[in-house]
Amino acid sequence: MMPIHRLLSLLFLLVLVLGCVSCGRDPAAPAVRTLYTCGMHPQIVQDHPGNCPVCGMKLTPVRKPADAAAPSSGIVIDPATIQTMGLRTGTVTRGPLRRTIRTVANVDYDETGLADVTTKYKGWIEKLYVDATGALVNPGDPLFSIYSPELYSAQTEYLAALAASSNSPGGYGRSLLDSARTKLRFYDISDAQIRELDTAHEPKKSLTISAPISGFVTEKMVVSGQMVEAGMKLYRLAELGIVWVYAQIYEQDLASVQLGQEAVMILSYLPDRKFRGRVTYVYPTVDDKTRTARVRMEFHNPGYFLKPGMFATVELECNLEPSVLLVPDSSVLRSGHKNTVFVALPGGRFEARTVSLGLQAQDSMDQVLAGLSEGERIVTSGQFLLDSESQLREAIDKMSGSAQTTPGQTSAAVQSLALSEGRAEQVVWVCPMPEHVSIQYDHPGKCPICAMTLVPVPKSTLAKISPGGRLLYHTCPMPDHGDVHADKPGKCPKCGMTLIPVMSAPAFATNTPGLAVPEKLPPLFACPMHLEIVSDKPGQCPRCAMELVATGSLPDGKKAVENWLKRRAPGQP
Repeated sequence: MMPIHRLLSLLFLLVLVLGCVSCGRDPAAPAVRTLYTCGMHPQIVQDHPGNCPVCGMKLTPVRKPADAAAPSSGIVIDPATIQTMGLRTGTVTRGPLRRTIRTVANVDYDETGLADVTTKYKGWIEKLYVDATGALVNPGDPLFSIYSPELYSAQTEYLAALAASSNSPGGYGRSLLDSARTKLRFYDISDAQIRELDTAHEPKKSLTISAPISGFVTEKMVVSGQMVEAGMKLYRLAELGIVWVYAQIYEQDLASVQLGQEAVMILSYLPDRKFRGRVTYVYPTVDDKTRTARVRMEFHNPGYFLKPGMFATVELECNLEPSVLLVPDSSVLRSGHKNTVFVALPGGRFEARTVSLGLQAQDSMDQVLAGLSEGERIVTSGQFLLDSESQLREAIDKMSGSAQTTPGQTSAAVQSLALSEGRAEQVVWVCPMPEHVSIQYDHPGKCPICAMTLVPVPKSTLAKISPGGRLLYHTCPMPDHGDVHADKPGKCPKCGMTLIPVMSAPAFATNTPGLAVPEKLPPLFACPMHLEIVSDKPGQCPRCAMELVATGSLPDGKKAVENWLKRRAPGQP
């Protein structure tokens, strides 16, 4: 038979279990702490009742969820509450990064199609053939006739030299004739007019001046009978077959404007047509008052519909990247130094992710550089309620001391959050080219100047880098065209790409006493993340599979070279 004391123990345990079941608690569960928070300020959480220190409202009790002690990622909301909150979700998609920039512009003359008509001698206008502004002239059309004593004397000298060369066809006569003919040409006398002198054998009192180009007369500064001085502007002609259009682009949009980019111009008084042109120049300065830069575009002008002085609207369609991650702009919560997106997980769970954003695309989409993956579902509406709930849960976790970190919380989003909150040293990306290291980026990628892969470096290391060095030569950024060396900037003769400068590597001086340094070091390559991995040939790091880069382009390249020298010191394996 069972002893009486064991029987009493079992009865007591049975009563205890029944009592726990009747009150709805697990007998092994710890006591649930009651916390108090403010409905207006969820960051206010305390373990005793009272009033909110911010607004004075009475604190309301809130209980920690039963599964709060277990590791979790984000917050959990039941389906009924999700419907009440009106949460809407979308999907992280991948697509082209496009932007449309709309701005006002004005039509102007093509500066290369302007010509001034002047004389190189003093004279008097005998007759005007083009006597009104706005007239259309073609090359060779007469503009005016002029009498000039200097011009008359030059004709007389030419006829005398012509007669002398006929009488004495020797070298001296021929040289004199060539000199007189050259003088007439320097006075802008055409060959046809010189042939007329050869035929008539008599100087003319006045000569006719013709239009040098085809275009419209935009300025007429002379009247019949007027005396004109040498160099005085008489007419200005403008070719309108091509017009220049100037637009003002805000400085935050300049990165989306490229040379050769197509532009579409719309005129409010010609709504039935659009004009297509190209961006031909981006001016190198920004107006300090309007914060805009001037961009020049060229448009063909058949029918002369485009007239200088017109106002127009210009649209620039920018295809920046063929494939990037995109999220709706409404899904991003911006709070100063960080951007947050809520990811919808199975089982009614939501996780707050800190994301790194790039450029803004059309249709109210934002480029995502880090923090999300394609296909993830994100909250696009009602995330402000989730943000409030997330702050409340975080405050409760801090009060109860149950905040835990799971092994899976090492994603890029968590690391980005840690960096943004200052719990780890921030990493930036720079170009390994010494002359480009003065520009730092907050995301990996390619250098927009030379297309080299950006290298991650801590900010403390970046502060020790001093850009510069002696310029050796300019070369093509294409590896296959590395044999192109030029003394000055320009274009690659093989592919037309802009040449980039190559700087001399700084002199190496080791800080390790007794470490022998050879007179000439071979080209060395190291891993940006593991400086002990050094090789005299390019390749990949055996630890992280990153591409090895030249030690001269690394902030700690000197340390990498020392590691390479130490391994080759006597007595080392």
